[in-house]
Amino acid sequence: MRKNRWVLLYALAASTLLSSTALAQRAADGFPAKPVTVIAPYGPGGPNDRESRLTTGKMSEVMGQPFVVDFKPGAGTMLGTALAAKARPDGYTLFVVTASFTMLPAFYKDMPFDTVRDFAPISLVNRRTNVLVVSPSFPAKDYGEFISYVRANPGKVNFATSGSGGSGHFGAEWLQSLTKTKVTLVHYKQVANLIPDLTAGRVDALLTGVQFALPLITAGKLKALAVTDEERSNLLPGVKTIGEQGLPAFSYITWQGYAAPAGTPAPIINKLS
Repeated sequence: MRKNRWVLLYALAASTLLSSTALAQRAADGFPAKPVTVIAPYGPGGPNDRESRLTTGKMSEVMGQPFVVDFKPGAGTMLGTALAAKARPDGYTLFVVTASFTMLPAFYKDMPFDTVRDFAPISLVNRRTNVLVVSPSFPAKDYGEFISYVRANPGKVNFATSGSGGSGHFGAEWLQSLTKTKVTLVHYKQVANLIPDLTAGRVDALLTGVQFALPLITAGKLKALAVTDEERSNLLPGVKTIGEQGLPAFSYITWQGYAAPAGTPAPIINKLS
């Protein structure tokens, strides 16, 4: 009797597992049946905004439902990330993951989420080459002159970032460390807010995506001093890499991907991927 009881328990467990798997697969087959919210932990108008709109637009086209970007900037992407971690894991709330996501544990001791435990990765979307740009009035025409000026004027160069704890903040700190220089970091809530100050010369420098900066460079509103990758960008072929300019190599690359709250059914994750 005891043996028969265990056989029955195993059979029931297997049946439950198969039923759950079948239900999850049926849910994925009909997914999405309504609009999908995509939480973006940054503000509109910057490089991440352009890329997320491009990919969500294609997802809407392919999957037959709107994928709506919901901007939740603040606290170096912490605000939007926390909201995404607590969202219902049914596939109808996704999260735009950026390079800042992997840096959060190093910047913040106590976080209301776990970057590994609370998220289910979907896919990497792109790898972004960045460029060091300065205002048109800044007295440097290449990276070497920029470093020389900063060394001669410690703390007087205002280096803009898109927020404390973000990838731009990390990049600026890394640059200081490699070159043994000192700048004054000026943190903004989002990239779009700092551009008027940068083009007007109220702040001096910024690390940002090549595609985002290109129109401003072409229009003469910003000067490109160096590409922060191992190779030149084909969008800015005339701008040398930092390594080409005879200074310590500085490969500052950012990226974007998608994730969902942990517990989102695997068939839905696979379909999104």
